[in-house]
Amino acid sequence: MQPQPTRVLMVCLGNICRSPMAEGILRHRAAEAGINIEVDSAGTAGYHVGEAPDRRAQQAMAEQGMDISGLRGRQLKATDLDTFDLILVMDHSNLRNTLALARTDVQRKKVRLLLPDANEVPDPYYGEMDGFRAVFDMIDDAAGELLRNTLK
Repeated sequence: MQPQPTRVLMVCLGNICRSPMAEGILRHRAAEAGINIEVDSAGTAGYHVGEAPDRRAQQAMAEQGMDISGLRGRQLKATDLDTFDLILVMDHSNLRNTLALARTDVQRKKVRLLLPDANEVPDPYYGEMDGFRAVFDMIDDAAGELLRNTLK
């Protein structure tokens, strides 16, 4: 019997830019590495529930051979803190909002910033394609590090 996969949740504000990109990247890189994980994404706000990722996020991903067009935005729920083993957030605001849902120390310990050293993944929503490409590179580097050191 195969062990249960580690369940990872990626979180940003609206769940149409950074977190679906992070979901797609981590899922793709884990499959390449043969690492058994489940990945999902959510937003701390409900602005884009049911919507596909931003077209620029889809384009940045497609340029790297990854398709996230089938993902749909959803809002973070308190039960996610029980369901997932690791919850990775994109910035300090998302960190505060996610931790506000935590009821226990066990839940709080699951939540952390995706990037090391308290760095944030900037929100590319109000920018151009170069911002989405830069975010892709940041998340891709972080996903590689995560797979090498945490989820192997």
